[in-house]
Amino acid sequence: MPAAIRVWDLPVRAFHWSLVACVVGLVISGNIGGSAMTWHFRFGYCVATLLLFRIVWGFAGGHWSRFASFIYPPSQVLNYLRTGGEIHQKVGHNPLGALSVFAMLGILALQVSSGMMSDDEISASGPLVKWVSGNWVSLATWYHKDIGKVILIVLVATHLAAIIFYRWRKNENLVRPMLTGDKLLDEPATESSDTTQDRLKALLVLAACAGLVWFALARLG
Repeated sequence: MPAAIRVWDLPVRAFHWSLVACVVGLVISGNIGGSAMTWHFRFGYCVATLLLFRIVWGFAGGHWSRFASFIYPPSQVLNYLRTGGEIHQKVGHNPLGALSVFAMLGILALQVSSGMMSDDEISASGPLVKWVSGNWVSLATWYHKDIGKVILIVLVATHLAAIIFYRWRKNENLVRPMLTGDKLLDEPATESSDTTQDRLKALLVLAACAGLVWFALARLG
């Protein structure tokens, strides 16, 4: 009889959906331009805060939210592609999902950092522009607008395609666990801790990350 196992703690679920909202906001505001760039930067600072939070939560969060639970060597990735993997690899992030997570975090970090060094030479410039050389500003602006944005959109599209594929071909709903936190599993599995104390700890971590981003921006300004 399948049993509900808490896989995704509330902090990592809140991080996921907040990041989705921020990325949508970034794409819309960036395409509108003009006065909307004020919101583009705000969304970018929110993403920076969320990325810092996820890094910390990758060590302090629930079992399946920790990086240690989904760092796989190349041999296990290849084995997953050949055989579909082992039971425990299907609880949290499987090897391909793990690659997707790290790729998304890395590209978002590059987008945020390059955006802070970008200048559209009209009305919007990042807080790091005056601290780096003109060559770096040109390179960062080119990457942010022409390369990083495309890579990010491709990663998002790939992520959505994977969700559809797993639902259609494997009858596995990847969205519901990220909403409820629970997966129905036929085999016993370690549960992620998701207590009130854990959630309060996450709020403190998030506040500290937001404070760090605010402090850095104040110093740069």
